[in-house]
Amino acid sequence: MNSHYTYFVILASSLAGPLVLSFDSKVAFYRNWKFLFPAMVIPGLLYLGWDIFFTSNGVWSFNEQCVTGIKLNNLPVEEVLFFVIVPYCCVFIYACIRFYFPGLTNKRTGDAVLQMLALGLGGAGIIFYKRYYTSWTFLLNALFIALIYLRRNYFKYFDATSFLVSWLLTLIPFLIVNGFLTGIPVVLYNNAENLGIRIYTIPFEDVFYGMLLVLMNIVIYENLKKDKT
Repeated sequence: MNSHYTYFVILASSLAGPLVLSFDSKVAFYRNWKFLFPAMVIPGLLYLGWDIFFTSNGVWSFNEQCVTGIKLNNLPVEEVLFFVIVPYCCVFIYACIRFYFPGLTNKRTGDAVLQMLALGLGGAGIIFYKRYYTSWTFLLNALFIALIYLRRNYFKYFDATSFLVSWLLTLIPFLIVNGFLTGIPVVLYNNAENLGIRIYTIPFEDVFYGMLLVLMNIVIYENLKKDKT
């Protein structure tokens, strides 16, 4: 295989299972595409801006041998697709959790865990303010979680317990995919801008970078879904 398709193949392989299973007669996730795809727009645009800025400032870079060379600004087109494919797969898992385990909703423990996580991330983001990847990732997570609870009436359809359970499950495929991206490597990180803590070859910050992306998609998805059903 031509190595320039490495990133694309990793993304396509990640999407294949959830896309096929979206047509399962029980969950029938395809019926919610009309809510999911609009929900992807705002997080996708925010992450594209973030990614362009970090790439320009050397926080991370891409192995030109592993991408097709087609670019949007300074980003490989595969990186743009990442912000569609990863949320799709993760929201699919979330939808399955909501369908098969409806009793998970409205648990105070979930709210407490998410709020404590926000406090911890906010504090760490301030402490490590000189490290771009660490501070931005932790602080933006903390701020968005704070927004959810400060505007609880608006985000009333969001269920923290269902999100946390689904996120723990998505960490397994997320870390596998990220393991390929960082192990080959397709994406290269400037360690001066992160904590230097790795899960195999994956920067620790990636866990929360992905968490915020999925959290934003789910919050908006739930609002669109409930408001129109």
